[in-house]
Amino acid sequence: MAKPGPGPDPGGVAAVTVLKRAVELDAESRYPQALVCYQEGIDLLLQVLKGTKDDTKKCNLRKKISDYMDRAENIKKYLDQEKEDGKYHKQIKIEENATGFSYESLFQEYLNETVREVWIEDPYIRHTHQLYNFLRFCEMLIKRPFTRFSSSKENLDVMLQLEGFGKAQQISGLEEIKASLRNHGVLLELEYSSSIHDREIREDGRGIES
Repeated sequence: MAKPGPGPDPGGVAAVTVLKRAVELDAESRYPQALVCYQEGIDLLLQVLKGTKDDTKKCNLRKKISDYMDRAENIKKYLDQEKEDGKYHKQIKIEENATGFSYESLFQEYLNETVREVWIEDPYIRHTHQLYNFLRFCEMLIKRPFTRFSSSKENLDVMLQLEGFGKAQQISGLEEIKASLRNHGVLLELEYSSSIHDREIREDGRGIES
């Protein structure tokens, strides 16, 4: 009676699944998601390669890994160029009551060491909890390396445009935040407008709609 052959390698199956998804996303021009899948799939294939003894299989795996790495690198270069040209668009859908979306996870990739100005339009900073949310956003800016400078010319400028003319509680809370930010090299300017209706964040010319 013949002995049953070895079952499918779980690592290899996982790699194939992830890389298949990467190719599908690539074909749909969903490059940020495709890049993540390519990177994950490549890591899985490298683990499979480490455990492979057959030389022919090793050679085939190396070829596949090389091809996927080339494609991933091309996508990365394309996305980097899009960001540099200000054409990069990324959409994140957050379902109601969803958790795990911190300000860092949403904005960190856009806030590099070259950023010197941030413009915020928000008609919804009126109540205490909304002021706290804005404060947490500002705390994220303070944590970033580019907000810690030695001279006033290198401060980070934040322009916040709000709806209406400002209420006493709103103005008082924002003035406190403004004074606190100044101590950390962030200069907050406040402006009121009757023509804004949506949230928008822009940094040095690039927009992040919220």
